[in-house]
Order: sequence, then structure tokens, then C-alpha cells
Amino acid sequence: MRLSQNFTKTRKTIPADEVAKNAQLLIRAGYIHKMMAGVYAYLPLGKMVLDNITQIVREEMNAAGGQEVQMTALQPRELWERTDRWDDKKVDNWFKTTLKNGTELGVGLSHEEPIVDSLRPFVTSYKDLPLNVYQIQTKFRNELRAKSGLLRGREFIMKDLYSFARTQQEHGEIYERLAAAYLRVYDRLGIGADTYRCAADGGYFTDKFSDEFQTLSDVGEDTIYVDEAKRIAVNKEVYNDDTLQKLGLRREDLVEKRAVEVGNIFPLESKYSDALDLYYHDEHGQRQSIVMGCYGIGISRVMGVIVEKFADDRGIVWPHAIAPAQVYLVRIGGDRAVRHADELYDELRAQGIRVIYDDRDERPGAKFADAELMGIPTRVTISDRLLEQQRYEVTDRATSETTLLTRDELFGTLEHN
Repeated sequence: MRLSQNFTKTRKTIPADEVAKNAQLLIRAGYIHKMMAGVYAYLPLGKMVLDNITQIVREEMNAAGGQEVQMTALQPRELWERTDRWDDKKVDNWFKTTLKNGTELGVGLSHEEPIVDSLRPFVTSYKDLPLNVYQIQTKFRNELRAKSGLLRGREFIMKDLYSFARTQQEHGEIYERLAAAYLRVYDRLGIGADTYRCAADGGYFTDKFSDEFQTLSDVGEDTIYVDEAKRIAVNKEVYNDDTLQKLGLRREDLVEKRAVEVGNIFPLESKYSDALDLYYHDEHGQRQSIVMGCYGIGISRVMGVIVEKFADDRGIVWPHAIAPAQVYLVRIGGDRAVRHADELYDELRAQGIRVIYDDRDERPGAKFADAELMGIPTRVTISDRLLEQQRYEVTDRATSETTLLTRDELFGTLEHN
């Protein structure tokens, strides 16, 4: 990407009603545009970050046996009435609409019912199970008070996976395999060290514990109690002696922390499959219930959490794996610097290195400030003075450490990143 050709620009101002640091920085850096409270558009750089997060999640879900689908956002009322979830008294954050013929529809906030309904023509035998189906899709929730930027929105992007098993034991094996996949996702996103599997209330999904994945953050809405040695935690809402005993934890080993939920997994038993007549026949021809689980990761929320967690007073700091580019290439000087910068830009791209090329006619200070605000991991500067030394100035965004490297040293460094 050449910045001279990118329609977005960095900004000094933000919407007056935007108080969340993650949204403020993403707006200023040109990653997102605020449409209204809790609703954001993702601009080219923001879309790149979302795509990188999505790809990591997709790879780990596929490796854990997931099959990807794309479900509809509009959902028929009758499916949700059969599971007793249509009434606003049961689920209070629906967006609903009515067709011209009077038919009521829901706008997707969760997809247990539609996923089950779509499997009914295909799952009839024990030979058809186990099965994991997932999607990565925009969701809509009628939050009473959208806040915290990307951390709590009315429209957001989520990965939701649903597992279908023949027995509780088989479900438990799938559940643990997917929990391990979640931890790999967070490691790859750069937040694994501060993300804990956390016992929590099952809400309207289940009367058992659910498992949240909570990332430590000062802006977190949740209070959790962390056993740092065992790397597990308990949400304050279920923090009591009975819970600690079930989990084999001791109060004296737990530390109170603030955290943001970046994922959750729920055992569903056969509540939804039974209600929607999805059964299988076992080896003896007997009809059996299907045991389900659901597994969510907030793709756009994770993006906001990472901004909150790593940003400094100069701007965003992206982990390498999800940054829109690995390199922010800055050229300073006359024709010689321009020619060498153009050549390096082409070489980097030919090597498969993602690069943003600041080829604008701007002051060096403005270019450096934009590089820091945008948070690209490595800044490479070419100038007439540096060319005399046959060196490139390379600055690490996270540490601010600057070194002078030869061409071979530069490419060797970038290949290892």
C-alpha cells in the first residue's frame, strides 16, 4: 500500500462522544469510522487487521475439526419460539423486524437454532457424528448502552462454533480440544500470556459452568480471581467456596484482577437439539439425543482489546501477527532516496513482506508521527544521508529501539519477524 493512494488519512480529532481509548486511536489512525454509538465501519487498514485476526481463528478452528459455513442474519421467529428464546423477557437484546406481510424476524445475535435447523436434513445416524460447524459473521445485539468502543457494540464480528456429539464423554473431549484451540489463538494474537480460562455462570445457555477466556486489562468490566500457577481463574459472579472446591482451587492462591472477556465456551446439553427435533439413531436403531456445545470469539472485540492493552502515548502498537503490515517504509530526501525507496518497496513485496509505503510529500516528523500512531511493528527509513552509509534506519515500534542495518541484515531481520 502506498499512502499517497490510500483514501484515509490520520486525524487529530475524534468524535466528541467517543471516550474509549481503543476507538479513539483506531479512528485517529484511520482504521475505523464511527457510524453511531456501538456501530463502526472498518476502513482499509482496519479490514486488514480484522482479516489477520480472522485467519488465525479460522486456521485453529479448522485444525480442531471445524467446518465453516455462512448462516443468514435474518432468522424466523418460529425457531426461537420452539426453544423459548423469542420473548424479550428471556433474551432482552434482540433486534427484530417485520416483513411487509407481517412476518416477524430476528436479526442474528446467536445461531444455535438456525445451525440446528440446517443440520436436520443431514444428521440422522451415529455415523454422522461428531460434528463441529462454525461461522465468522456480523452479529447484532440491541445493547441498552453501547460503550467501550469495540469492546461492547451493537454490531460486531464474531466467530461462533457449535459442536454436536453422541455422548457426554464425546462432548467433553471436543470441548477440551476446542478450549486448547482457543488458548493457541490467543497465543498467536500476542495476548496469550495475559489470557486465562475462567469459570463463569452459564447464563440462559446452561445450568453448568461456562468457560470464559479473560484477558487482563485495566478497562475490563469483569473481576476475576486468578491462580497464576495453574493458569485458571474464576469470575466474581461464581466466586464462592462451592465453586472453588469443584475446581480444586484455594482462596489463598487467587489474585483479584480486572479483565475483558475475549471468548467463551458453553455446554448446551441437548436443549436446542431436542427442541428442534435433531436426533440420531445409534447402532441399534434407537433414537438418541445429541449433546451440543457453543464456542464464541469476538473478532472485533479482540481487535479493541489489543489496542487497549499495547497502546502507548504515541499510538497503537500491533503485534506482528495481526498488524496490517510488517513494515512502515519512510522515504526522506531527493530523487536518489525516492528511487531507492521505490526499489525497496518492490523488493519487500516480492519477498511476501507486507509493507505500507509512506511516499507522501510530507515533513519527516509528520511521517514518523503517523508511523507511531498507526502502530506498524517495524519502521524502515531511507534518506540521502543513510544511503551514503549504505544503511537503513530500522526502528522497533514496541521498544523504540533504532538500529542501522545493511540491506542483507534488514531482510534477515524481517524474515525472522
